[in-house]
Amino acid sequence: MAEEESSALPAPNELEVARLGEARVSSPLRGISAPFVDDSSRVLACIDAAHVEAMRIQGEPLPAFESAGPRSELFFDPGTTGVGIVTCGGLCPGLNDVIRSLFMTARHQYGVRRILGFRYGYAGLSAKSSYAEPLFLESETVGRVHRHGGTLLGSSRGAQDPADMVDTLVAWKIGILFAVGGDGTLRGASALCREIERRGLKISVIAIPKTIDNDLMWTQRTFGLATAVEAAQAPIAAAHNEATGAWNGVGIVKLMGRHAGFIAANATLASGDVNYCLVPEVRFSLEGEGGLLSVLEQRLKKRRHAVVVVAEGAGQELVENAGDTETDASGNLRLKDIGVFLKEKIEEHLASRQMDHTVKYIDPSYTIRSLPANSMDSAFCQVLGQHAVHAGLAGRTDMMVGFWNHRFTHVPLPLAISARKELDPRGEIWQRVLQTTGQPAHMMG
Repeated sequence: MAEEESSALPAPNELEVARLGEARVSSPLRGISAPFVDDSSRVLACIDAAHVEAMRIQGEPLPAFESAGPRSELFFDPGTTGVGIVTCGGLCPGLNDVIRSLFMTARHQYGVRRILGFRYGYAGLSAKSSYAEPLFLESETVGRVHRHGGTLLGSSRGAQDPADMVDTLVAWKIGILFAVGGDGTLRGASALCREIERRGLKISVIAIPKTIDNDLMWTQRTFGLATAVEAAQAPIAAAHNEATGAWNGVGIVKLMGRHAGFIAANATLASGDVNYCLVPEVRFSLEGEGGLLSVLEQRLKKRRHAVVVVAEGAGQELVENAGDTETDASGNLRLKDIGVFLKEKIEEHLASRQMDHTVKYIDPSYTIRSLPANSMDSAFCQVLGQHAVHAGLAGRTDMMVGFWNHRFTHVPLPLAISARKELDPRGEIWQRVLQTTGQPAHMMG
C-alpha cells in the first residue's frame, strides 16, 4: 500500500543525519547472529532504475538515506542511560505495539534500566502542566499491552514550550527521547533538538512516524494504515448491503484522511463494492452535467444502488462556511463533516427529481482509530521500535525511522517535515481506483 516515489528528490546534504558525537561504547549485541549495519550503508532515495541511470550518466550524486539497523559501537552506555517515550496526537492502531517494542529492545537487548513513559503527549513533558508524573515502565507494565488499542501512556494535541520540555528531560536524566506521532509531533521533536543543541546537551531525540493517514514524507507507509483499511471493510460492506436492499439505495462511508486519501483509496480497492471514491487530492463538483449528483443519478437509474466512500478532507471547499478558520489544539483547520453534507445534498437532489430513495451514512472513524493493530501493522511496529532504539543508542538525533525502497532508513526530521505526502492523481493507486469503481476521472460539472 505504498504510494509512488516523490518526483522532487532531496539533495544529498539534506539526507545527512545528525550525530551527538563519536560512538565509542561496544554494543552488547555482539555475538548475536544478526549482522551489524555499517555506517556507510545507504538506501537510494530514487526508486526508478531509469532515473538512477540518468543521474549516473550525468555525474550527479545519488541521494540516499542512511540505513537503519544495529551499530557495533554506541554513543550511549545502555547501563547508565535514561530513556523516555512519549505518544502524541490522535489515537492510531499500533501505538501500544511501538511502546512495547521500544521497551523490549532497550531493556532486554541492550540492558537499559531506566525507561520512562511521559503521560499524555508533550503536555506530560511540560513542568507547567498538571498531568501525572512519568510512568516507570517494567516488563509487567508492557507485557500484553500490544493486545489493546489506544496508548498506555495517553496522548494529547498541541505544542509545548521546548525549553520547558528540555528542562523536564534534564530533571529526569533522560538521554534518549522517543517521540511517536505525526507531522505536528515531528515538528515538536525537531524544535526540541534545536533547544537541546542551543544548550550544548547530549540528548538524542528519535521520532517514530505515526499517522493513520499515511501522509508523512519519505516513508512508504506508516503504522495504522493497514489496520484502518482492513477495518473499513465492515462498514463498506454494511453500506453496500443497505444500498442494495433499497430502491435507489445509496450508502455513504466516511473514512479518515484530512489531506491524503490513502485509506479511502486502498479501502476502495480492497472492497470492490465501492462506486465512487472521493479524496482530498481530486476535486469534484456537485452540480452540473458532469458533477457527482448528476453522475450518481444516472447510475441509480441503471443499477438502483450506489456506494460512496469519502475521505474526511475531501470536498471541503463545497461545504457551507468552508471559509471558517477555526483550528484545533494542534493548529489543524477544523473540518466540516463532508459525510453529512453529501447525504443532505444527495437526498435533496433525488427528491427534486422525484426519485424514491434511501440514503444511509456511516462514520466509523473513531471506532477504527482505537482498534488494536492487525498482524501486518503489529509486525511493522515491532521493527520500527527496534530500529529507533538502535539509532538512539548509536547517538543519532533529530531523525525519524523511515521505510523506503522496502528497507528501513534514517530520515532527518527537517526533511521529513518539509512537505506532506499526498495521493498522486496520476499515480498507479488512483488509476486502479478509477478502474475498480468505474467512476469518471473528473466529476466536474
